Amino acid sequence: MKITLVFLIATLIPFAGWGQSKISGTVTDQSGEVIIGANIYLEGTYDGCSSSIDGSFEFDTSEKGNHLLIASFIGFKDVQYDIVLSDSAVSLNIIMTESINRLEAVVISAGSFTAGEETNREVLKPLDIATTAGATADIAGALNTLPGTQRVGETGRLFVRGGESDETRTFIDGMLVSNAYSPAAPTTPGRNRFSPFMFSGTSFSTGGYSAEYGQALSSVLVLKSKNEALLNLTDVAIMTVGGTVSHVHKADDWSVAGKLGYTNLAPYFQLAQQRIQWNKAPETFETDVIFRKKYDKGLFKFYTNFNREVFNIFRPQITQADILDQIDLNNQYLHIQGSNEFKVNDKLKITSGLSHTRQNEVLDFNEDAINEHHQTSHGKVVLDHYINEKFNLRSGAEIIHTDHRYQYQTTESGQLNYGQSIAVGFSELDVYFSNKTVLRAGLRYTTDRLSNLSYIVPRLSLAQQVGENGQFSLAYGEFNQAVRPEYLRINQILDHEKVRHHIVSYQWIKNGRTFRLEAYDKRYSNLIKFGVENLNDPSSYTNEGEGYASGLDLFFRDNKSLKGLDYWISYSFLNSERDYLDYPSSAVPVFASAHNFSLVTKYFMQDIQSQLGLSYSYSSPRPYNDPNTTYFNSGRTRSFNDLSLNISHLLNPQVIIHGSVTNVLGFDNVFGYEYATRPDDQGFYQRRAVRQPAPRFFFVGIFITFSKNKTINKLPEL
Repeated sequence: MKITLVFLIATLIPFAGWGQSKISGTVTDQSGEVIIGANIYLEGTYDGCSSSIDGSFEFDTSEKGNHLLIASFIGFKDVQYDIVLSDSAVSLNIIMTESINRLEAVVISAGSFTAGEETNREVLKPLDIATTAGATADIAGALNTLPGTQRVGETGRLFVRGGESDETRTFIDGMLVSNAYSPAAPTTPGRNRFSPFMFSGTSFSTGGYSAEYGQALSSVLVLKSKNEALLNLTDVAIMTVGGTVSHVHKADDWSVAGKLGYTNLAPYFQLAQQRIQWNKAPETFETDVIFRKKYDKGLFKFYTNFNREVFNIFRPQITQADILDQIDLNNQYLHIQGSNEFKVNDKLKITSGLSHTRQNEVLDFNEDAINEHHQTSHGKVVLDHYINEKFNLRSGAEIIHTDHRYQYQTTESGQLNYGQSIAVGFSELDVYFSNKTVLRAGLRYTTDRLSNLSYIVPRLSLAQQVGENGQFSLAYGEFNQAVRPEYLRINQILDHEKVRHHIVSYQWIKNGRTFRLEAYDKRYSNLIKFGVENLNDPSSYTNEGEGYASGLDLFFRDNKSLKGLDYWISYSFLNSERDYLDYPSSAVPVFASAHNFSLVTKYFMQDIQSQLGLSYSYSSPRPYNDPNTTYFNSGRTRSFNDLSLNISHLLNPQVIIHGSVTNVLGFDNVFGYEYATRPDDQGFYQRRAVRQPAPRFFFVGIFITFSKNKTINKLPEL
């Protein structure tokens, strides 16, 4: 019986495969690399297998007739084949195409530091702007700790990669903001006019930026306001320099927020001695209003900022300290803008906006008077077209109109006016070759009716992922900018200034750590040049200036190695020369320092509900021109050093006490020298040093939040 059963099984085995088909082949990507673990199966059946280590697969099926064979693998598009099954074998070479995931794809990072809700590769958090020790919640102050910036302490503004401060432009929700800094007394720093607390995202580009932005030779600062308010609340701040009251009202689909602020430095100056003789300390009144409305397919935002600042100082003359020059300033500023995002469908979004900035400044210098009125209007429309997963087209148009009036009453009286309209069209295409390779190519066309010129410039960026966490980026672009009002009001046919950027960078991000290394080269042309003999002669102003700036930037950030500790280190090397303005020859400009270093640390102490911040900044000596020597700009200041400290303590769930001290060690930083316009009897030009208004700046504030949620406070922002 056993022999019969064995014989029967042995007889049937050769016929067990009758009626089955063999399906086999290989699975590779478009470059020919094998794909391991891809699923290959017949739709509607349990028949299938996975590709092996060499990309091959093989399985048998008893199915007959027409069937759909599917190959699938994470990160790739499914591949489908219509096959006919019979007794014969089926062999396939399956080639799979990578699926582009915009959220996971490499991002272009050359020249750009991005922070906010719209990126998964943030280098800075939005609130880092408010929590950096020494910055005292000033946007420019915080960004000056990043590589690519130079510390120019007598202005407080952003100087980027060998560029002057006016080469950096500020945008809020894509709209141009003119005169973004508050006025300040001579050789004293000003501040950015806008509070960092109103923004959810920040993009600070040190070069090679998008074709959407122009009229900036070196850098753009793009600020994105918050899309919505979270809840109703009222904030009160009592500070050593003044106070603010703000309120947010939230409804279902709209919200409105307003702030009133008053600053008066007179009481503070009574406590902290100043090097400046103030007749009237700076006094500022400010108000902000922002309205947001969501509707079916879009979001509308309206924002306005108004402030008025006055001060009056006495300045000793360089040659005769007992003779005082009086400077009285009254500055009124208004910025108003509206922006709208409308999603037409899943593939098309239209963003539009209007902004208007007006500044009126009255300056009295002894018996002389100057009234400068400047206003800029900006209109813009941008279309974002998602063509498919590989292509995204961003195109738009804008108009920038400026009216400038300069009235003066000195030994002579007069008025200088001009009106300028600049029209722009731009288009930019993002090409996603894969999740690891992205190309951005753009063109920007500009026409200026005042100067009677037009031009078109290219922008090009490329990002390539290297390994799992690193990427290389390249950027090239040509950038133009209309000349400053003080020159344009004299000669209105001057060409736009020009610069060409070349950037290569490497960035690595993993587990809360970021490393970045970037090299750049900038070539300036068409810079303004003039003689000093007759500054009111239009023919003395030309576009014959030129210059260059090249260097290396390094950045490292770590918020994971030690619990509660977050820190970053930045270093910049700059090599720059210019032959422009009244320079007799090419020289290192007075604002350029070869080496800049910053260390920023923040430590949160959970047990005592406090956050401690410490920042150290160093800049190598800057050049200055000593008319008592033969060589131009051959003098060098001492190096700049600053160690600053801040601390925030949660007194109770709704009350925060915040204190800060800049330049704790009292370094006597010298930013340059002012020289007399004429030599003394011995033929020597006397001078005085340009120093900080005081060795240190102290700040103490109490911040109180009133809301139904008793745990809401401003600790995350301080």
